[in-house]
Amino acid sequence: MTTDRDLHAHLIDQQGSRADLNTPVLVLDVEALDRNIQHMAALAAHHGVALRPHAKTHKSVDIAKRQIAAGAVGVCCAKIGEAEALSEGGVTGILITSPVAAPRAIERLAALAATAEGLMAVVDHPGVAEKLQIALAAADASLDVIIDIDPGIARTGVASADAAVALAEVIAAAPNLEYRGVQFYCGSQQHIESYADRRAAIVERTGYLQSVIAALADAGFAPEIITGSGTGTHRMDLDLRVFTELQAGSYVFMDKQYLDCDLTGEESEPPFEVSLSVDARVVSANHSGLVTIDAGYKSLSTDGGVAVVQRGAPDAAFFAFMGDEHAALIAPGIGVQLAPGDPVSLTVPHCDPTVNLYDSYHVVAGETLVDIWPVSARGRAR
Repeated sequence: MTTDRDLHAHLIDQQGSRADLNTPVLVLDVEALDRNIQHMAALAAHHGVALRPHAKTHKSVDIAKRQIAAGAVGVCCAKIGEAEALSEGGVTGILITSPVAAPRAIERLAALAATAEGLMAVVDHPGVAEKLQIALAAADASLDVIIDIDPGIARTGVASADAAVALAEVIAAAPNLEYRGVQFYCGSQQHIESYADRRAAIVERTGYLQSVIAALADAGFAPEIITGSGTGTHRMDLDLRVFTELQAGSYVFMDKQYLDCDLTGEESEPPFEVSLSVDARVVSANHSGLVTIDAGYKSLSTDGGVAVVQRGAPDAAFFAFMGDEHAALIAPGIGVQLAPGDPVSLTVPHCDPTVNLYDSYHVVAGETLVDIWPVSARGRAR
């Protein structure tokens, strides 16, 4: 099987080699990436808050290590498979942010706890905590755990302050589990476009979080770690001063969903740059009002709207999916301006599921390919 490295390794460090990449291809501007990493790290440090970025965004050992080198205390992973892949690559300080409940997954978590430095995982049910204790004892391992609190979307997390206290008591009775704190991730608030509306929603939810923290403290379980937040709410969460660490992830790349949001409330340019693109090419241009490109459903996520032209076509060109392998760029006269083979770069609708479609990042500095990084945890989500 031909790999991305087979196709493109000969282009590394050749001036202008981005233009010669086979498309569709996932392209990462390393200079913009590093500026985004440094900006978020500096912001967290300024507020005295730890940063544990979510690696479900990038699934990359290379990017995780850059984040940790810039000051992050570790990274978050959504599933046990992601955590295994990043730990194998030497990443430490991993927090698994979704409950691990399947019997085989619990066994894998216990095995990982025996080898992974600084591993933590969330729990949201006493029965799972008890099963974790049995597996950890069998593996002669211990695990730091975080109580996941439902922020109101009924996806994961304990549903009340009383349930949080009851779970903390079960954890305290388990010799191989160590209670460290709580997680509170307001996922449904992250993409509220208006800063004022998003802040009002977060202020209300933070009040609920504080009531759960108070109940835990009253029962003797004051949390050392209060983890959560995201790219959409990081500014207001820092201002509210409840979280001890941030889990923001998409800031490293930015995508259309976050570009549509006012992240600062200051009517300024977004604080983070678009570093991630899907590069495509025109494959047909037989109509004056549209051209067809080689990036369709198999190349871009579909849950965050549609891609937008970053460069190579008029800004007014509208993207429309045309099938598994194709999409159209539609604009007056565009078929006159572009010809088959012309390159187009797209800003992705939603970065996380788009990355999951690719095996590699094609890392560029300017217009030159400088490296190829694997999407280390692709296919390792279970």
